[in-house]
Amino acid sequence: MSGEQDIMPLKISTALVAAAVLALTPATAALTATGASASASAKPNLRACYDGKCKLTLTRNVSFRVSPRFGITRLAISFNSGTVVVRGTGPGVTSQGSMSGGGSVTVNGIRVKVLSQSAARLKLSLTPPKR
Repeated sequence: MSGEQDIMPLKISTALVAAAVLALTPATAALTATGASASASAKPNLRACYDGKCKLTLTRNVSFRVSPRFGITRLAISFNSGTVVVRGTGPGVTSQGSMSGGGSVTVNGIRVKVLSQSAARLKLSLTPPKR
């Protein structure tokens, strides 16, 4: 030996990494399936509202695309403990409605109904006009 040590580079086997990932997957899947995962429940599916028909649970103000058949292309929803404001916008058009203490409002044919409301959470249903 000349005082120098042979240093082996650290290599992680692909099999070990795959085994570690697979070991974690069932726990993560169980959390998601039971609704215990915070990230799964915190993000509403806004794309489902494109056709003007969906149910949402919001924890923050949102804005999302809607079908241009409504005469608008975007719907924005903001809220606090007592008021909900729904604003529809599109090329050259703005339409807005607000409600206090629950109820519903219609913006360009899309009916937005409050199911429950607090300062931190808002549950809504959206319904398109009947054809």
